[in-house]
Amino acid sequence: MNLETTRFGAVEIEDNRVITFPTGLLGFSSYTKFVLLQPDEQGVFFWLQSTEAPDLAFVVTDPSLWLPDFQANIRKDQMEELGLSQLSDAQVLVIVNKRDDVLTSNLQGPLVVNVEGRSGMQLVLADKRWSTRHELLRVSEPASRAASA
Repeated sequence: MNLETTRFGAVEIEDNRVITFPTGLLGFSSYTKFVLLQPDEQGVFFWLQSTEAPDLAFVVTDPSLWLPDFQANIRKDQMEELGLSQLSDAQVLVIVNKRDDVLTSNLQGPLVVNVEGRSGMQLVLADKRWSTRHELLRVSEPASRAASA
């Protein structure tokens, strides 16, 4: 499939890479089909790109890279809906946002993806240990830009 994106232009994607979120994502319920794009091989951030809207994409990351003790508590009915027998069969991702010079992640709204079945859902966790704006890292100006100021 040829996928048009505003960030990467035209991208060739195999049909089996499409992830279906039957109820969409919070605030974007009408968009249900996405693919994960990896900008570089060593990166820890990915783009969750809509296949239905070229300008709809979210930066995501694996929360376990930042918080080894993070758990997405998923109910049994949600596991069944995703076709999962155990959470270890899933890929858990969180949406990343940039506010000023800080990258934050939404740990209360993780995405759970059945890697084999290519279906996903966004959870809403009630666990108050996790924030919707958990700080991941601070981003500074590129050295060349700062030096010329």
